Amino acid sequence: MLSEQSAPVIRATLPVVGAAIGEITELFYAKLFADRSELLRDLFNRGNQANGEQKKALASSIAAFAGMLLEHPDSRPDAMLAGIANKHASLGVTSDQYKLVHQHLFAAIGDVLGDAVTEEVVAAWDEVYWLMANSLITLEARLYRESGTAEGEVWRQMEIIERRDETPDAVSFTLRPTDGGPAGSFRPGQYVSVQVELPDGARQIRQYSLSCAPGSPQWRITVKRVRGGVAPEGEVSSRLHEHARAGDVLTVSAPFGDLVLPEGDGPLLLASAGIGGTPMLAMLDHLAAEGTARAVTVVHADRTPSDHAHLDEQRRLVRTLPNAGLHLWYEEPGDRAPEASAGRVDVAALELPEGLTAYLCGPLPFMRAVRGDLLRRGVPAQSIHYEVFGPDLWLGQE
Repeated sequence: MLSEQSAPVIRATLPVVGAAIGEITELFYAKLFADRSELLRDLFNRGNQANGEQKKALASSIAAFAGMLLEHPDSRPDAMLAGIANKHASLGVTSDQYKLVHQHLFAAIGDVLGDAVTEEVVAAWDEVYWLMANSLITLEARLYRESGTAEGEVWRQMEIIERRDETPDAVSFTLRPTDGGPAGSFRPGQYVSVQVELPDGARQIRQYSLSCAPGSPQWRITVKRVRGGVAPEGEVSSRLHEHARAGDVLTVSAPFGDLVLPEGDGPLLLASAGIGGTPMLAMLDHLAAEGTARAVTVVHADRTPSDHAHLDEQRRLVRTLPNAGLHLWYEEPGDRAPEASAGRVDVAALELPEGLTAYLCGPLPFMRAVRGDLLRRGVPAQSIHYEVFGPDLWLGQE
């Protein structure tokens, strides 16, 4: 918790810092990349840097964390920070990098706020930063231990043994370790990072959900090509679509992610849109392999059935479960899915059992809408979990 000395300073300065946090993070990244250009080339997502999403995410997380310390001084921040810690672990972030971030972040704060940054203000925000950083360092150390890897040493080589076109814009890759060993265990819903060398020599990293159940000697990821974005957005997915073939070797991380299927026999809602269906597919595959009798409501939204990656597989898995139902919504249903509804997902139209645990994955507008509908249906907020592909701009907005 914040010290008695720092709490009133943070409360008084949070509106000022919050109003300037966008400018602060913009300058922070400029300073960081001027000092360590390899971080932009080989660690940070250049697409999210170019469109400003990463900067917004950092601003959101800092402001949300400071607000939480003030409003809930007796609560640990682990639940809020779990998603960030998992993403960091999947990138191989190390504890010493937090010192580098601190150096450039506080230099940016001083440059933007000028004389308003007194010694008292610096000390208070320094306390906030290290409370957040040390919480993340602790969480990431635990994640590294659980994955059986040393800090930052999450990478290994995996060969593509099968490439399959799932839709015009989505392709799946089945992977196995080049050393001949098993792919390893993971929890249904987790993702891996894939590091891809690009024509300019950069080694960019993106995260892809494992779209199969654990227990197989191979893994599978499904990659959706991003079209029409501002360059360099979509450069990794496009590279994989255009060039990755069976026999190629990819650099892949250990699995991470906190949107995972819970143990137990309680009812589930798996709601997804677009490529957000991939972690839900892994959960379904696992439930089918277990022969579960749990009540499972599966919801998916897409533009058309032809854009719905793994549609036939999803149908087959739902049919294997005795208490599962599949509900589809498409902007343009078409003949391939006569059972589907047209338009946007309408959770109000579904029969949902008591004690439901919901998992959401897809674009933010979709998740906001479904979450709002579930809350209005009486589903407790703590029973609704979500996964954001990319920087978590939802953090602090709930």
